[in-house]
Amino acid sequence: MTEKLNWGIIGTGAIAKTFASALAKSRTGELIAVASRTQEKADEFSESFQIPPAKRYRNYSALLTDKDVQAVYIATPHPLHAQWTIKAIEAGKHVLVEKPMAVNQYDAQAMVEAARAHNRLMMEAFMYRCHPQTRALVDLLKQKTIGNVRVIQATFSFRGGFNPDSRLYKNALAGGGILDIGCYPVSIVRLLAGAAMGADFADPLDLKAVGHLESTGVDGYSLAILKFPGEILAQIAGGIAVNQENVVRIFGTEGRIFLPNPWVADRANPTIGKIIIHRNGQPEPQEIDCPADVTAFTLEADAFGDAVLAGKTQASAPAMTWADSLGNIATLDAWRSQIGVVYDFEKPQGYPSVTVADRPLTVASNHRMRYGSLPNVKKKISRLVMGVDNQRTLPHAMVMFDAFFEQGGNTFDTAFVYGGGTMEPLLGHWMKNRNVRDNVVVIAKGAHTPHCNPLAITQQLTQSLDRLQTDYADIYIMHRDNPEIPVGEFVDVLNREAKAGRIKAFGGSNWSLARVEEANNYAKKHGLHGFSLVSNNFSLARMVEAVWDGCIAASDSESRAWFAHTQFPLFAWSSQARGFFTDRAHQDKSLNDAEMNRCWYSDDNWQRRQRVLELAEKKKVLPINIALAYVLFQPFPTFALIGPRVLEELRTSLPALDIELTPPEVAWLNLSE
Repeated sequence: MTEKLNWGIIGTGAIAKTFASALAKSRTGELIAVASRTQEKADEFSESFQIPPAKRYRNYSALLTDKDVQAVYIATPHPLHAQWTIKAIEAGKHVLVEKPMAVNQYDAQAMVEAARAHNRLMMEAFMYRCHPQTRALVDLLKQKTIGNVRVIQATFSFRGGFNPDSRLYKNALAGGGILDIGCYPVSIVRLLAGAAMGADFADPLDLKAVGHLESTGVDGYSLAILKFPGEILAQIAGGIAVNQENVVRIFGTEGRIFLPNPWVADRANPTIGKIIIHRNGQPEPQEIDCPADVTAFTLEADAFGDAVLAGKTQASAPAMTWADSLGNIATLDAWRSQIGVVYDFEKPQGYPSVTVADRPLTVASNHRMRYGSLPNVKKKISRLVMGVDNQRTLPHAMVMFDAFFEQGGNTFDTAFVYGGGTMEPLLGHWMKNRNVRDNVVVIAKGAHTPHCNPLAITQQLTQSLDRLQTDYADIYIMHRDNPEIPVGEFVDVLNREAKAGRIKAFGGSNWSLARVEEANNYAKKHGLHGFSLVSNNFSLARMVEAVWDGCIAASDSESRAWFAHTQFPLFAWSSQARGFFTDRAHQDKSLNDAEMNRCWYSDDNWQRRQRVLELAEKKKVLPINIALAYVLFQPFPTFALIGPRVLEELRTSLPALDIELTPPEVAWLNLSE
């Protein structure tokens, strides 16, 4: 590393010029290169900042090939933040990305995963976080200067002239007040609520909002109320269409604090911060000055530069850690959702056909996925199966499904009832958009109680295939059994659907093994196809009580013996016991949710968990990796259904594929030695 950090800037707009000016007064960094979308703009920008002609790039990619550039400031419009951050990180650069970090939390997760994988420092550019005023304010709240904080008010808003083609109002550029400047009030109330509780930040428990939408579909101005832990409430406001009082007020049990200039956003001159404290019973307020010799933008560049020059990477980002940034963008997502702001490029008809990194979806050459097979299914079937049951939006689904597919995962499990019918369309949109239907195995489930009958199978399958935008399901699974209906009626209708080409293989979920045998005996007797699989609960932890009504587990010794004898494939749901082998489980039951207590807590499960911890320590992996490997290393064919809700959960599940468990280890884990 050189004595100073060599910077390149991607983008040549107003904020890029501000940062370039800030770097001129930095003690840690020097601007050596710039990239624009045209040579003319790159040259024009460079003339003001003495950038040599050889370092003036007419496209963003060219700058990333410059070996002299060590850090990149991303100053593009919002929708380009994620892709150019990821590309810069993959090129070996550290990245300071302008706020908001991304358009949504799922793109932001992809950015974090890239930075983690490549061991690069990445930070979201909230310059006010680097000013002495902010640090002093946090210290005052941690010291309980105004007692216990109860209400926080924060506003950042201005009136800009309406122009549908401007960055602020343009839908295609993710315009609107919430993302552009509403991110400031969100970030400071989260910071202050956390400081009031002695933490680095806090995420809201609830958010309610109202707002005004412009004709372009972006928000002109909006208000939100947030509820935090510790009995703290916050009011925030942001907008690009109305001038408001851009201040922060904090009300506590023993006084109040007023920040007349919370954002210290002067782009040319150093700002002296001022904190005004009113204490109960004291007639005169106390004023605290917070001087700075340079602008908040220079302070930001030096905070980042100090970290890089000190060798810090990954989650050690100063001012805004990754966890803080992810919490911030998640809150912005919630705010947008409340008032109905969905950008056209987040909708099915406008969604990009490339990944968040701006490349066609492909399987990574170094993936470690394992595969199995089923009769009548010609495609290989990944041993890990992605559950399509918790993706809330199309951006959520696209990022999660892309990441799973890139790691060799090709099998997706969904159901007619998941999300009230909203999950199947998300998978369908992804397959169509990415053009991967021929490369994936779709598991469709139907006939859930109370609609578990032959007619419902046909009717729901028709609707499921329509939602999935496909004419067949690779695997069809009955979601429940109905013992009141003769098993032959189910076998007959499933064979009719298979003969029609609408399903390839079929089986039952939450079926007793006796009924499965009865079904297959009927099929054999009548020259029909029988069940090819069972999908019951199976994990190292014994399901003490059914998670949902009608659920059946196969973790008992009798069921395991049946599978070992028949070599019948088992698609195990809740394969990781719904978090029992993570730090979500506590022997102090008051620290867990009711489902965890009810379904998984027992003395024998705690013994299994302890053995998992011991073996994980020995093999230098996470406990959940051992628990998942246990499912994969049974003496019969198994496929583990997993339900990662964020990219981190997917990443931390995959190492299970690298673990080899011996039969004695499997027996020891299950207390069967």
